[in-house]
Order: sequence, then structure tokens, then C-alpha cells
Amino acid sequence: MTGPELRQLRKDLGEAIGRPLSAADMAKLCSLPPASGADTIRRWEVTGPSGPIAERLRILAMASERYPILEKFNVFDRFNINEKERPARREEFRQKMRDEVRERLD
Repeated sequence: MTGPELRQLRKDLGEAIGRPLSAADMAKLCSLPPASGADTIRRWEVTGPSGPIAERLRILAMASERYPILEKFNVFDRFNINEKERPARREEFRQKMRDEVRERLD
């Protein structure tokens, strides 16, 4: 994940949950320490995060319609799910991801 991608993700997640996210909010989502987390996020918005934080952000990104549901989470395209039900199941999953983002921010 690059810095510009992280900036875009902050904007997209904010739109997905219905309120803008600050650098401090993103730090909370990444489980960074409150004292220095916002500064770390601002640095990463230039250089990009890596490792487990980048992976966590890729997972949380699924809350937004602009990001694909990652293959390991995509249980909706299996043969045992009726094709007519798949869009509703995907939307239900994204709503659960949005709820997860909101919970992490509280």
C-alpha cells in the first residue's frame, strides 16, 4: 500500500461509514498508540504502511464499495450460494465491515 492509496482509503472509509476520518481515527483503526499514532499515519500517507498494518487496512477497506472483497473472505461465489442471493450477501458483509470500523473508533 502506498501513501496516496492510504490517503484515498481514509477518504473512502469515511464515506462508507458516513463521517470523515482524521489521522487520529486511522491510528485507532491501526491500533497505534494515541500519543504518536496520528503522526505515524501522516508519515505513512507519504511513504505508505507495510507489514501487518497494511494487511489490516486491506481488510478494513472491504467496508467500502470501492475495494474488492478479498479472495479469502469471498464465500459468496461458491456453488452453494444461490446467484440471486449473492449481491445481498455481499452487501450484508460490507455492512458488517462498516460496523467493525465504527466499533474500532468508539
